[in-house]
Amino acid sequence: MPTARSPVAPHVVALRRTVAATLQRPLASYYLVVGLTVVLAGLGLVMVLSASSIDSLTRTGSPYGVFLHQLVYCAVGGVAFWLTGRVPVRRWRVASPWVLGASLVALVAVLVPGLGSSVAGAQKWFVVGGLSLQPSEPAKLALVLWGAHVLVAQRGVVGVRRLLPVVPVGILTAGLVVVEPDLGSALGIVVVLFALLWFAGLSGRLLGLLGAGALGAVGVLAVTASYRLARLTSFLGSGDDSLGAGYQSQQALYSLADGGLLGDGLGQGAAQWSYLPNASNDFVFAILGEELGLVGACAVLGLFALLAWVGLRIAARTVDPWNRVVVATLTVWLVAQAVINIGYVLGLLPVTGITLPLISAGGSSVIVSMISLGLLASAARDEPDARVALRR
Repeated sequence: MPTARSPVAPHVVALRRTVAATLQRPLASYYLVVGLTVVLAGLGLVMVLSASSIDSLTRTGSPYGVFLHQLVYCAVGGVAFWLTGRVPVRRWRVASPWVLGASLVALVAVLVPGLGSSVAGAQKWFVVGGLSLQPSEPAKLALVLWGAHVLVAQRGVVGVRRLLPVVPVGILTAGLVVVEPDLGSALGIVVVLFALLWFAGLSGRLLGLLGAGALGAVGVLAVTASYRLARLTSFLGSGDDSLGAGYQSQQALYSLADGGLLGDGLGQGAAQWSYLPNASNDFVFAILGEELGLVGACAVLGLFALLAWVGLRIAARTVDPWNRVVVATLTVWLVAQAVINIGYVLGLLPVTGITLPLISAGGSSVIVSMISLGLLASAARDEPDARVALRR
């Protein structure tokens, strides 16, 4: 006796075929990168406005202060994305030593009194015309470009010599950032360094030894500063500090719980009324969960999962080895940064002060993230099928 067919099945099959056919188009990866950049940046502008309006009104008399700055940064980042996506990838490789040199000079210069600006005990910004630039963000991108150049050129080198000079330069870069101090950005540099070595084909034994050393260094840094130790002990549940180092994490969890399934609605959350410090940057995901609910939070997770898939797809389809290492490393860096940020908002990781790419307020992070996505777009346009389509 034949079984009855579900009336939904033919539509599901047709949808799968349509999606598969769309992804096989020559420029599918390029349009996916463009679409993800626009959606994430647009969502970030909405959430920054919602999360910062009350604080901006209190401090400046206008609810749009932080939002307008973010709008300027997104406009600059959008132009940089478009330009980067159209520069041939080989030119980035040629320029990579100069880009790295400039980033190291900037990291040193920001520590000089009078050149760098100190806020809350950290000297890690240049402030020009009311807009700030954090040199640790472009330093990560510079390390990716130059590190991939060196590692690809040294493909025939084996053993410990393969670590030179990329690892010492990576440690120097991270060390300059730690001096600011900014352990969160230094952690991002470590992620970049390990991703570079992994995709360049470094042996698992050497990576394991480096990983053990990195964990030891992070442990030492965590216990040698009182505020870092307080964050760590709060995460480990040592004592009740709901009004101390654990205040932000607790308020973030309250915000997420208040959001429920569908959220309270944009601008309707309670946390933005000075209950949650740094609501528009480090903890913007908590505001997003409160106002857009579990559905909105899962949508953001899905967007970053899609970014991971698209980036690794581009890396797998590109022909140039340097391009492959750069694209894969940039993808891991952006997605890992999102995972760390969301992880500490959810209470799964210690608070590190890493922004959520394109969604958190912060000019340097937004601009550098858009440039990184522009490099992914450029690599997507450089895929063999894409080159043929563009010539036509």
